Amino acid sequence: MSRFGYRSQLRRTLRLRDLLVYGLVFMVPIAPFAIFGVVFDLSRGMVALTYLVGLVAMLFTALGYREMSREFPISGSVYAYAARGIRPEVGFLAGWAILLDYLLVPTLLYVTGAVALQAVVGDGVPQWLWITVFVVFNTVVNLLGIRTTAWMNKLFLLAELIVLALFVALSTAAVVRGVNGAHWSLDPLYNPQVFSVPVVFSALSVAVLSFLGFDAISTLAEEVKGGARVVGRATLLSLCIVAALFVVQSYLAALLLPGRTSLPDQAAQNTAFYDVARTAGGVWLKNVVALTSALASAVANALVAQAATSRLLFSMARDGFLPRFLSHVDADRQVPERAILLVSLISLALGLSLVGQVALLSSLVNFGALFSFLLLHLSVACHFLLRKRQRTYGMHLVVPLLGFLIIGYVLAKASPHAQIGGACWLVIGIVILIVRHRTGRSVDLKLDA
Repeated sequence: MSRFGYRSQLRRTLRLRDLLVYGLVFMVPIAPFAIFGVVFDLSRGMVALTYLVGLVAMLFTALGYREMSREFPISGSVYAYAARGIRPEVGFLAGWAILLDYLLVPTLLYVTGAVALQAVVGDGVPQWLWITVFVVFNTVVNLLGIRTTAWMNKLFLLAELIVLALFVALSTAAVVRGVNGAHWSLDPLYNPQVFSVPVVFSALSVAVLSFLGFDAISTLAEEVKGGARVVGRATLLSLCIVAALFVVQSYLAALLLPGRTSLPDQAAQNTAFYDVARTAGGVWLKNVVALTSALASAVANALVAQAATSRLLFSMARDGFLPRFLSHVDADRQVPERAILLVSLISLALGLSLVGQVALLSSLVNFGALFSFLLLHLSVACHFLLRKRQRTYGMHLVVPLLGFLIIGYVLAKASPHAQIGGACWLVIGIVILIVRHRTGRSVDLKLDA
């Protein structure tokens, strides 16, 4: 830590398996449960293809994270990498952009969790009450420390994988029996009647939400044992594992909607996967899937999202880009408790004001992450080729260039709401930078010893 001008404040207890579990829980092995209907509608039924393309797109970004995490094994993720790979001001914009993702991800998870639980228990319990319960529970667990969070992650991951295996088995049996006219087909992977590149990338602008989380592994770099390479390995492994799970479950779910390439309305999109589960195994399976989706999203995923967001706030505040009080670390539990509490308050306020807005939140969340990925790819090329003057053109020029082009195209195909909302968020960040510059509050980061 002293190489970069910091002192060690966070507890180093995490190993490769802990980071792998963390990444899988953040991405949620059953993530398509919640947004399957939206992706199905946008992709004209080619959900599995959308997730395959998403894996390719994210692999380039994951490689960028691997390279930069080895160079800068500190908290802050893309903020720290762009700040040191290009300039501190660019790092702030990258961190500011991904904050839009990290601050809205818990909100989206609480909202989708409330929708899923309402599908199980009905309207007796209002969604706002579910959201409040989720926020309070996750805040308490995160305040207890990273070891408690890691233990809860393993428990939640096991439960998700059991339910996913159950769905895969029953949906496969349903396709074999021809339930609802289902039959084996390649349409979810490629349907020549409706295929087009813009269609797939339009769906990918939402589906990419399911992959977000591998990037958050790097926020725990200061709590890892085993060296800088551990973060990079966990990043790539978790991405590949979860992508395989996404393709399998979305392919089987799409087969149980034979002959369809669209869904009638937002309500049908929100409950599409749960309706498919009922077709495959009956009402009991629908309830199990919906309940697990709710807990996986609003508890497990939001738990690690809150942890990642608090570490990002801690890192930016430590460097002076955000109010310093957010960099405070509890001496006993060694967690940034003020940052954790701020994230919980923001999530509660946004969650209560955006109940039921799954599609809108999904698109807004993705914009911040995708824009920060663009700056990540630029920082890889600048750091290795310009600052270090290496001639590793394959990994540090070709890979970042391809990743930049793919992410840029996905951003271009994002919804107008996401583009407008994201642009407004970036303008606010630029105004903050201008004010800081005119008031003489510059940040000088130590790159290395």
